Amino acid sequence: MQLAFCLYKYFPFGGLQRDFLRIALACQAAGAAVRVYTLSWQGDLPPGFELVVVPVRAWSNARRYAKFSAWVARDLVARPVKRVVGFNKMPGLDVYFAADACYEDKARSLRHPLYRLSGRYRHFAAYERAVFAPASRTDILLIAPAQQAVFEHYYATPAARFHLLPPGIARDRRAPPDAAAIRAAFRAEFGLMAEDFLLLQVGSGFKTKGLDRSLLALAHLPPAQRARTRLIVIGQDAPGGFRRQAAALGLAEQVDILAGRSDIPRFLLGADLLIHPAYNENTGTVLLEALVAGLPVLCTGVCGYAPYVTAAAGGLVLSEPFAQEALDDALQRIIAQPEQRRAWQQNALAWAEVADIYSNAERAAEIIMQESA
Repeated sequence: MQLAFCLYKYFPFGGLQRDFLRIALACQAAGAAVRVYTLSWQGDLPPGFELVVVPVRAWSNARRYAKFSAWVARDLVARPVKRVVGFNKMPGLDVYFAADACYEDKARSLRHPLYRLSGRYRHFAAYERAVFAPASRTDILLIAPAQQAVFEHYYATPAARFHLLPPGIARDRRAPPDAAAIRAAFRAEFGLMAEDFLLLQVGSGFKTKGLDRSLLALAHLPPAQRARTRLIVIGQDAPGGFRRQAAALGLAEQVDILAGRSDIPRFLLGADLLIHPAYNENTGTVLLEALVAGLPVLCTGVCGYAPYVTAAAGGLVLSEPFAQEALDDALQRIIAQPEQRRAWQQNALAWAEVADIYSNAERAAEIIMQESA
């Protein structure tokens, strides 16, 4: 059974990209042949994958994506497959993995009305409509339950086309038996003393993830707390503007911004709090990765996976609309309450033993393969 997987960009550290890889590998393990269409690929190629780097160029993303879709469509006519699975919204998909929130909703609620006159809007709105319109036959793998009502509101998408998946958290994110030793070695490596407090922020797209908010919250700490607090940020993005913000706030020596990397579990075990004050976040896989590692979480309520933080009693979810003062106050209280952090840690570890948050890829593969039969 030949399957085609389409995504605009692959790099090893993006949440969407990791979801794609786990699902493609699960399909391969179930007997499918995997062909991948992408504009760029960074990192190792799994054995047995056929990689097609689509040779198109354009000045704008919208035009490049349009050329990508047209090129892939022509190639699929010449070399047909049983099922086309997309991880970005585009025409011609049999299955779409809904990693992104509703574009139409964001365009109408977060943008000036004149934005909808732009070519960019016309492109992305049309590509979303190609997936969700009633006439489309695309099956939708949904990972943020609240988004179904949003898509149905704008497109009247038939409910039967939505397939709700559990989250897909890699089991290697769970705290291992030697977690304490790993934490001690990590903190020694980064020069952290017992009294030092380490904030961790993980995610590509620093602006969307609210790194500016995190830097302000750190800067607003009382002097005694601020002196012993560090922030490590990990993600695939341009860090220059945020390094300048940190320097302007007097935080240059307390903030490290690192490129995406593969040893995130060490950071989850070595930190004292995951901070994730996102502006917009369809899911937020790192929230669950922190919980299963026993790392308390402070996040905004817009995150699709924020309800899991509440269900696990593993941290604090800020209500919307966002207020910087609320984030500042929450961070100060959390640093001052080690007993509360220990309780959150124990709650999260216990929840990780029983929660159904690991089977996303396997369930997605079942749906893809079942529909292909």
